[in-house]
Order: sequence, then structure tokens, then C-alpha cells
Amino acid sequence: MAYKLLKIEYEEFLSLDELEAADRALAEAAIAAIEGSYAPYSNFNVGAAVRLDDGRVFCGANQENAAYPSGLCAERTAMFYAHSQRKGAYLSSIAVAAAQNGKLCDNPATPCGDCRQVMAEFQTESGSAMSVLLVGAAKIWKFPSVEALLPFIFDSL
Repeated sequence: MAYKLLKIEYEEFLSLDELEAADRALAEAAIAAIEGSYAPYSNFNVGAAVRLDDGRVFCGANQENAAYPSGLCAERTAMFYAHSQRKGAYLSSIAVAAAQNGKLCDNPATPCGDCRQVMAEFQTESGSAMSVLLVGAAKIWKFPSVEALLPFIFDSL
């Protein structure tokens, strides 16, 4: 037997003003995307913005449905839309923001396992790291790659 230690590194920012301009714009796009959320059951509204390596940005929002689990998370909505429109470009960054009862959550909302796996696949397809920006009102976390959120990605196929 061997003892192993998993270490995750990320940056924490206290406001959007601390971010580089491109990350700030992506975070602001994710916050704006919250408006497209349809969450009448949870009242947990999530917006996501994906930047391609050519600079284009695509947004999505969570979509709930009474026939749970027929809805879809904001992250996958944005990633699938961006991927369908990419024309040779790759997903390079994603930002996620969440609000409850009309107010941006203080702490960042973290993606579900399904969304993390989809991020991992698109990162693998691109051949380079996809940064992940999780946006809250009180703090923002930036992860350099999807492995920081999902260290043991499913890639056995």
C-alpha cells in the first residue's frame, strides 16, 4: 500500500476588480446569463459563460423542468452551445455564477459532477487546460484546469 496526497491549488479573489480584464468580462457574462435561468422549483438561478480560444463567448443558464431530472445545468447548457458553434475553436475558460432569490450568492457555487466530467472531456479535446472561474459576491475562485475540480476524470474509453 502507498499513501498518496491530493493537493488542489486555486486563486481566490475578493472582487471582480481584482481579476484580469478577460476573466472579469467572462465573470460578468456569467452573472448576466443568470437572467436566462428558468428555476421555478429551486429558485437557484445559475449562469455560465464559456470563452473559446478564439475569444468568442457563449452563455447559458440552468433550465429546470417539473419532470426532474429533465432540466439542464447552466454549465452544460453553455458548453454544449459553445461547442456546437465552435468551428475549429476550443473551449478555453468557463465562468459560473449563481443567485438565489434574486441576489448573487456570496460564495461561489461549484459545478455538479456531470458538468465537471463534460468540462474534462472538452478540455481533453482541446489538448490544453481549461480554466474554471467560480463567481460569488464575496469571493471568486479561479482554478487553472478542470483537474483541480475533478482530479480523477473518467477517461478510460
